[in-house]
Amino acid sequence: MQEQPDPPFSPGLTARVELTVTDADTAQAVGSGDVPVLGTPRVLALAEAATVAATATRMPPGRTTVGSRVELEHRAATPVGRTVVAQARLGEVDGRRLVFEVTVTDGDETVAHGRVERVLVDRQRFVERAVRVP
Repeated sequence: MQEQPDPPFSPGLTARVELTVTDADTAQAVGSGDVPVLGTPRVLALAEAATVAATATRMPPGRTTVGSRVELEHRAATPVGRTVVAQARLGEVDGRRLVFEVTVTDGDETVAHGRVERVLVDRQRFVERAVRVP
């Protein structure tokens, strides 16, 4: 009987990424509103970046993860010049499916929180399927 390798990811993996909000990150700039504060699409991108960072050091060769589902509550406005921190924690592994709990904070204030699901895929095969002409 051949021994199966340990799965590359297990619950508890964490990572954090930071962003100092600039004019390019505002709802006005990204088209998600008309106010000069951190836009929800940038909050989501930051949360996803934290999930990617959490898996980066254990990613098997030739593999990557892709986003498949997001639940995000954007609770507080963040003005230009403030620094926000996104933290991701891998809470569940179900085969190739990875479920992260994410939190974005500005100091002690929670700016956003939610869940990001990613799926482990073969990078080359994924790209080949994506660029196929129907």
